[in-house]
Amino acid sequence: MKKSPKVIVSGGGTGGHIFPAVAIANSIKLKYPDAEILFVGAKGKMEMEKVPKAGYSIEGLWISGIQRKLTLANLSFPFKLISSLWNARKIIKRFKPDVCIGVGGFASGPLLQAAAWRKVPTLIHESNSYPGITNKLLGKSVNTVCVAFQGMQKFFPKAKNLVITGNPVRQEILKLSGKKARAIEQYKLDGNKPIVLSIGGSQGARSINHALDASLERFAENGYQLLWQTGKFYKTESQSRIKAIGSDLLQAHEFIYDMDLAYAAADLVISRSGAMSVTELSLVGKPCILVPFPHAAEDHQTANAMALVNKNAGILLKDSEVKEKLFDEVHKLLSDEVKRESLKRNIEKLRIENASALIMVEVEKLIRSDK
Repeated sequence: MKKSPKVIVSGGGTGGHIFPAVAIANSIKLKYPDAEILFVGAKGKMEMEKVPKAGYSIEGLWISGIQRKLTLANLSFPFKLISSLWNARKIIKRFKPDVCIGVGGFASGPLLQAAAWRKVPTLIHESNSYPGITNKLLGKSVNTVCVAFQGMQKFFPKAKNLVITGNPVRQEILKLSGKKARAIEQYKLDGNKPIVLSIGGSQGARSINHALDASLERFAENGYQLLWQTGKFYKTESQSRIKAIGSDLLQAHEFIYDMDLAYAAADLVISRSGAMSVTELSLVGKPCILVPFPHAAEDHQTANAMALVNKNAGILLKDSEVKEKLFDEVHKLLSDEVKRESLKRNIEKLRIENASALIMVEVEKLIRSDK
């Protein structure tokens, strides 16, 4: 095996794709400090900003997805696809990678397809329980398909090698033991009263924010503490509402940076059901109410939530019903310790802690195959 492998990691579009991509790259660097790693993303997408902040170089392709309805933007898709395939081939020819890794998202399609055509070993990682169209198409031609959920064979029936690896996550959330007291002190919480954590995502979740806003008085009246990540667009409004109510049980934060402490404190979590959120909830073993974002591609957030619901490992609330039903569901769960313990036990059964290591095993196999 080469001492310093050259690896291309491609994809992005959402944090659910970018975070695993960076985690995989970090694992490669940990094993091979001198490895050369190049990211390839889609011009104008968030990976073009986030990846350099993580310390990696990135090149952009002129590519985007097809809109579900007929639009003028769709007319440019064939030209973008041809351009991206051409440029992907040039990148591969110049960089000479030992392996190419795709994580989903627009850019990974042309890059991984071009790599397969040039006989470069290829691997894709699918973080969701319902794969995106790019990965479903690539599954037929790549060498290895790594998936995060069980039962994915139906989506990749022609995969040469399908491996359940889970999703790589930030390492600090794997070690919550002994952190609850510190979390309670840091967030000025009361350890004798129930603590509800709401994490609608880094940008916030409009429907969840509105549902919580409408329920703040009921949280305070019932003695429930709320640790609420609002996102930047709802920060001012939420904090003004809490100030008007005057309860020290309620607190709103634009963004929660110490997620390990927030998880350690929580008795119940309200969350969207993106792949990384579902993965983290299984690893921290928290009873959860999931509110899938209804406009996610291929409605994959509902599929992710149902993967838990079908195992009695989570509660699903439709986005359209969350304002009306959220507090009642919170109250029901906080009043039923047996149900919470059942959800906790079942979600913990779905955890895969060593995802990065499992993916790295498959990456190394492909690197060796290219000797």
